[in-house]
Amino acid sequence: MVRYHRVMDDPALISHDVDTDKQRFPHCIVWTPLPLLSWFFPLIGHTGICSTEGVVYDFAGPYFVSVDNMAFGQPTKYWQLDLGKVRQSEWDEAVQKASQEYRGRMHNLFCDNCHSHVALALNLLKYDGKSRWNMVHIAIYLLIYSKYTGVGGFLKTWLPFLLIVGIILAITFYFLSSLNHILTFI
Repeated sequence: MVRYHRVMDDPALISHDVDTDKQRFPHCIVWTPLPLLSWFFPLIGHTGICSTEGVVYDFAGPYFVSVDNMAFGQPTKYWQLDLGKVRQSEWDEAVQKASQEYRGRMHNLFCDNCHSHVALALNLLKYDGKSRWNMVHIAIYLLIYSKYTGVGGFLKTWLPFLLIVGIILAITFYFLSSLNHILTFI
């Protein structure tokens, strides 16, 4: 069920503090792992952009922008953007325009995806004086500037990958050890 969230009339009343317990990320780009894909490549994930109230908008699939219910689970990382680099009154309008645009687009994992949705919002804002944001910029900036939502966010991001690497290493060492024992008898 999609819930409608009204932007407060008085911007001074809006809390700009991230509240991970309540899942509120004001003027942030948020990230969560993609099942299976992120387990093998933990730097690849799903993104969304948040309103000044912290409501998450993410391009979740063909012709669908999810509101406050990320397609692949709660955010595990966030990058809070500087409202000083845009006019605050334009923030929510840009998020809405980008979301409306992506409600009319087909999702493509490689070319037109959740990162592109976020990039469009930043381009509409001319965030940081730039109007050429793209999915690669979003991925790189998230890698450099994002923070984990906590220990749980860190574990949700990295634990599957580390378990897979551990299993591969254990199997490799087992077979190398077995091979070494066989070769000593020959």
